[in-house]
Amino acid sequence: MARTTSAAALERTAREAFGWERLRPGQLEAMTPVMDGHDTLVVMPTGAGKSAVYQVPAMLLDGPTVVVSPLISLQRDQVAGLLAREGAGAAVQVNSSLSDKDSDAAFDALRAGEVEFLFLAPEQLSKPEVLQAVADARPSLLVVDEAHCISSWGHDFRPDYLRLHTAIEAVGRPRVLALTATASPPVREEIVSRLRLRDPVQVVSGFDRPNLSLEVQAFRDDDQRRDAVVLRAMGEAKPGLVYTATRKSAEQYAAALGELGIDAAAYHAGMRASHREEVHDRFTSGGLDVVVATTAFGMGIDKADVRFVLHAEVADSLDSYYQEIGRAGRDGDPAVAALFYRQEDLGLRRFFAGGGVDELALRKVVTLVGHADGAVEPTLLAREMDVPATRLAGLVNLLEQAGAVEVRPDGAIALAPDAPDPRAAAGAAAEVAEGHRKVEQSRVEMMRAYADTTGCRRQFLLAYFGETLDEPCGNCDTCAAGSARDAADAGSSPYALQSKVTHATWGGGTVMRYEGDRIVVLFDDVGYRTLSLEAVAARGLLEPLEATA
Repeated sequence: MARTTSAAALERTAREAFGWERLRPGQLEAMTPVMDGHDTLVVMPTGAGKSAVYQVPAMLLDGPTVVVSPLISLQRDQVAGLLAREGAGAAVQVNSSLSDKDSDAAFDALRAGEVEFLFLAPEQLSKPEVLQAVADARPSLLVVDEAHCISSWGHDFRPDYLRLHTAIEAVGRPRVLALTATASPPVREEIVSRLRLRDPVQVVSGFDRPNLSLEVQAFRDDDQRRDAVVLRAMGEAKPGLVYTATRKSAEQYAAALGELGIDAAAYHAGMRASHREEVHDRFTSGGLDVVVATTAFGMGIDKADVRFVLHAEVADSLDSYYQEIGRAGRDGDPAVAALFYRQEDLGLRRFFAGGGVDELALRKVVTLVGHADGAVEPTLLAREMDVPATRLAGLVNLLEQAGAVEVRPDGAIALAPDAPDPRAAAGAAAEVAEGHRKVEQSRVEMMRAYADTTGCRRQFLLAYFGETLDEPCGNCDTCAAGSARDAADAGSSPYALQSKVTHATWGGGTVMRYEGDRIVVLFDDVGYRTLSLEAVAARGLLEPLEATA
């Protein structure tokens, strides 16, 4: 009965406060566990209305809602949207673009109870004064937007996402809602683990975007690839996005399109903030035909009529790829998602996914923390070790997972109870890092497999995220070529999709998909592996596990 009452209240609030006559599929299902007091992870496709999942419950819960959002442009758009609705609560943002005076005014309004929504960058929650101000306001809900960032182990990951669990404790441990548009099963588990969600409910909405036409073109010559990308961007209906792996490539593609008369602009972190903001605003308002961007740009785009997303280089994983192509066709009309790649591109991705860990640095962290008189402030520790804060955060995170150190709610670092000696602690942390490396390498391999598959690309994508599509989609290049049907008819299926199996070396796993005469299994400890069905049968490599009640 309480569940029905909660649903009715949510629907009424959506209508009265936001003017939404009805909630979209999946929204009510995602809001209900939040209202029931659960920490909740929601995976919902781009354009499905994730923001409503926290906005509506926030109006019914006592106390303000804190939204951790990684990009200033995202915060700005969300605040503007809330302020435009008379029935929604007041919203403010605090980030590096504001003056101290404006930030102080936002916190004064928060303390006075005049604010329902506070938007913060994760970096803000590393400041003791911000944590105290938020704690004093006694928030009822803390939202982690773009939660997949917490799983980013690449060269440019944001360490402040790794500290969010300590910030959550420091502000009074409100219920937590994590939101993302893309998260495969291992990423979902990592989000739950790193945020330390309590009694979590996972709500995973359908990943399928049937209006997106999926294509891959392979090239041996980089110049031919560049020409193909430029010509495709010129020929497609506008507006559109081109994603590149480097800032230099973004500038080069934008210049090439400009020479052909296309109103195009580059977008990347090396530009002045004011210039980036100008490009963002021109694109979202319809003043630009094409933006050529490194991957961070797409996270801040809220534009429904993007007609194409072209990847000039391969993404680091299918998680990232799906997030990026999700910018296309959010209005439901047909759109194109095309990948242009060379096999050589994967070498760079393998490099970023395959970095080792410095065990000497790990030992030094444990030694210094152990010799300190009490918990150590991370800024002091980074200075003593002569390493950037980003690198220290990665080392501390590994040691924390290995049970060697603990991070206090205020961010200070201390030895964990019964911590092993520095050498043993470093070895245990290195094993944790090796596990991450194997999973990241397997995700790169799945990106390669997607590019090379002759089967239905949509079936491949959905299987990666744990969903099944019974028949080839009919809206991808392999379906058009006929190879998708041939692949679907080939091979046998000795294990049910999503069934649990075990391997003598790799341990337990889940059957994700079949690729002709091969089977793809997601193993808990080593990530995705592709096995020959003939070898599996001949050598008994996989044993089915009984389902438990």
